[in-house]
Amino acid sequence: MNAERTPPRGAGDRRNERLALMALAGMALVWGYNWVVMKQVLAYVGPFDFSALRTLFGAAALLLVLKILRRPMRIRAWPRVVLLGVLQTGVFSALIQLALLQGGAGKTSILVYTMPFWVIPLAWAAFGERIRGSQWLALALAATGLLLILEPWNHHAGIVSEVLAVASGLCWALATLVAKWIKRDHPMDALPLTAWQMLFGALALCVAAWLVPERPVEPVPYFYAALAYNAILATALAWFLWLFALQHLSAGMAGLSSLGVPVVGVLSGWLELGEVPGGLELAGMILIGVALAVISLRSMGGRK
Repeated sequence: MNAERTPPRGAGDRRNERLALMALAGMALVWGYNWVVMKQVLAYVGPFDFSALRTLFGAAALLLVLKILRRPMRIRAWPRVVLLGVLQTGVFSALIQLALLQGGAGKTSILVYTMPFWVIPLAWAAFGERIRGSQWLALALAATGLLLILEPWNHHAGIVSEVLAVASGLCWALATLVAKWIKRDHPMDALPLTAWQMLFGALALCVAAWLVPERPVEPVPYFYAALAYNAILATALAWFLWLFALQHLSAGMAGLSSLGVPVVGVLSGWLELGEVPGGLELAGMILIGVALAVISLRSMGGRK
């Protein structure tokens, strides 16, 4: 009996893979540079007000995309989706904007992207997923990098913003577990789930913005440009690019390529805002980047 052979990849497959890689590059540029946008717009608006506005317009943009693509908009497990929205969009977005008040755009992006390292022990506790060899290495590298960035022995002024950034990564990890919980019992498409959870999170942020007194919004051109950037580019376009890439690449390859987001964030903050990291900070950022690469490579190569 002849052994089964993998059918040869056609020109269409190779073309779609190239397009998917280009989509990931575009997504990384848009999401990476948005850390600078979210930092600079705080000169004209309070963190809760901007978080509420950007997520509200972002949710509207995603719902419009669903309408244009004629994709089904119905979802199930509403209480879980509401919880996901409060965590993933509400608390997560608010913590990021609060961290950016005093923290640098590049450093904040790196600290937020510690999310995968929180997911590993949380998934073990919630779903019994074992921590395997390369994951232990990634956790050790990330923990060392985090220590070098935070420098808890120095008690420096930026420690509060750094802790807020790490807390946002932890919140993102909790939201990831809720998303796994939803998909385990109620499989649904990523785009409508993203749109609806963002809407619920935006509504929670609107309540927070109403309750928390903040400075009046300065309606300058940059404020409107930042809102447009977040709604059209960082939400509608970037999510479309991400989902297109996931259709034509392995999850591990897509995850590895998404490492470009914090890299672009660090470089943008460095070039545009003059955020030059110190020696220990830079070493910590590199260690966290290597740890993220280890996690993504593990996904590409199977469990190790």
